Amino acid sequence: MKRIISFLFVAMLAGQAWAQTTFEVDNLKYTVTDETNHYVSVGKGSTAPSGAIVIQPKVTNPNDGIEYTVTGIGNQAFMNCSNITSVSVPETVETIGNESFRGCTKLTTINIPNLVTYIDGGAFNGCSKLSSITLSENLDYIGGWAFYGCSSLKNVTIPNSVTKIGATAFYGCSGLTSITIPDGVTSIGKDVFNGCSGLKSVTIPNSVTSIGENAFSYCRGLTSITIPNSVTNIGKSAFRNCSGLTSVTIPNSVTSIGFWRLQIAKIYQKL
Repeated sequence: MKRIISFLFVAMLAGQAWAQTTFEVDNLKYTVTDETNHYVSVGKGSTAPSGAIVIQPKVTNPNDGIEYTVTGIGNQAFMNCSNITSVSVPETVETIGNESFRGCTKLTTINIPNLVTYIDGGAFNGCSKLSSITLSENLDYIGGWAFYGCSSLKNVTIPNSVTKIGATAFYGCSGLTSITIPDGVTSIGKDVFNGCSGLKSVTIPNSVTSIGENAFSYCRGLTSITIPNSVTNIGKSAFRNCSGLTSVTIPNSVTSIGFWRLQIAKIYQKL
């Protein structure tokens, strides 16, 4: 009997330890992520916000008067808030959570503060009106599906700090006309630019060693592309249905090319 009571007591304490403090201010919900340093992440409140959202760097908990610093946008924080038009993110924010703005179909502009080093998967998935985004100068990784279906994006400047672009990161961004992949990126993942039909210019740096499967599939606006000497592998269907391509220059460093269902194989030239 004592053991059962002790077990229940420990379980109750564990539950209390895992329970996170939350509070709401101006229709935004804040979750305490660090009690000692008074850090919180932010997301939608009890009613989905709309219009232009300005996230403040600091917020006071109305329940205890303690001031907290906003350091994160939580996982699925504003997912499907279809009436948000813009978001101003404070420089105190360090993390952008998984699917944080997924389905925000009226979102047009947002900034990513310089403390952010990682954009989690699906962060802006389906933000079809997103036309402008300023990325952190210290960004290291763009997660998979991060900008999937952001068809209104016209141009994106990927910071030199980025080393990895996740699979399908820019899938279906049909409004993109040019992209410069910075030095330091070693891999262009699967389906990264698949369906970017407006893409006319791509710069691939010498740091890239691998181009993933379907990486530029259906990029019908591309007319030519030069693969750098650093690349050793080109995945299958990497340039599938790139109907505008007239020439592709591939260096001798490439030892593996996946031609499966690659309709433009005949225009490849090995240097």
